[in-house]
Amino acid sequence: MSEVNIDNVKAGFEKDILTVKDLRQIEDIRIKYLSRNGLLAKLFDELKNASPDEKPMLGKSLNSLRNEITEKFVSLKSGIESASQKLASKIDLSLPGVERTIGSKHLLTQTLDEIKTIFKGLGFSVFEGPELESDYNNFEALNFPFDHPARDMQDTYFINKDFLLRTHTSPVQIRVMTEQKPPVRVIMPGRVYRNEAVSSRSYCMFHQVEGLYVDTDVTFAELKGTLVSFARLFYGDDFKYRFRPSFFPFTEPSAEMDITCFLCHGEGCKVCKQTGWLEILGCGMVDPNVFKYVNYDPEKYTGYAFGMGIERTAMLKYGIDDIRVFFDNDLRFLKQF
Repeated sequence: MSEVNIDNVKAGFEKDILTVKDLRQIEDIRIKYLSRNGLLAKLFDELKNASPDEKPMLGKSLNSLRNEITEKFVSLKSGIESASQKLASKIDLSLPGVERTIGSKHLLTQTLDEIKTIFKGLGFSVFEGPELESDYNNFEALNFPFDHPARDMQDTYFINKDFLLRTHTSPVQIRVMTEQKPPVRVIMPGRVYRNEAVSSRSYCMFHQVEGLYVDTDVTFAELKGTLVSFARLFYGDDFKYRFRPSFFPFTEPSAEMDITCFLCHGEGCKVCKQTGWLEILGCGMVDPNVFKYVNYDPEKYTGYAFGMGIERTAMLKYGIDDIRVFFDNDLRFLKQF
């Protein structure tokens, strides 16, 4: 041991105390320098190895350093404790706490969750598929030949001649039937894309949920019973319903389901265009041509399919008159739900 070692410990202490900001750090300083195994204790242990001539001088320097470090340590600790007490005294415990903002599910997610819960209760499973889809799955296998005029019903975002952003969730039907033999009872939710002008009633991206049931001896009466049960569970019992003939390339016969308008209760208003009816979904029996694409025997199996837009379903249920509000991220709107 030498004066150099003593000076190094002193210099290290002076440097360390400059960075101390709280009681935890001051305790680290105490352990490092003043504890039983600290640097000062080690220097005192080394004192016995000093020569008789050096011991008095080194001992005096060590005692002086210990006293100096102890005084500065106590002064620093006292200052930090005093500052902490002053800060604590400024806290008014009678004031209300800061409210934490907790997020919630978007209205579309809430609507979709409710739809999925109802159909799961009716025995349906949930399947999802990719949003980037092949022309084959999106059109051809669903009975849309390449030159079929029904393709013009949907303005499509094509990536190239073979791939596109899906225009409906019906391609998932093809994927499910290709991988799974009957019986099949599934719903298929997801985002879809169409090159449409944005307005209060249409958007370039929206959400759909489609359903499919395939087995032997499936009838249109079963389709009607399933959809009426869904409507009563989702919208309540205070409505009338009707099925109107319609056209979809992948179902035959096809229909659209209407229920009485919530706002005018069937009397006629602007929302229902004075008809007293609101369309809630499209449906029909799976066209036998679709079964041929997935190697299902159309002589043995029958099935039904249906589909609805999540935005339109939410708009009908909650009386919303502009689809764009779902995508504006306006908390004034979202917090209402």
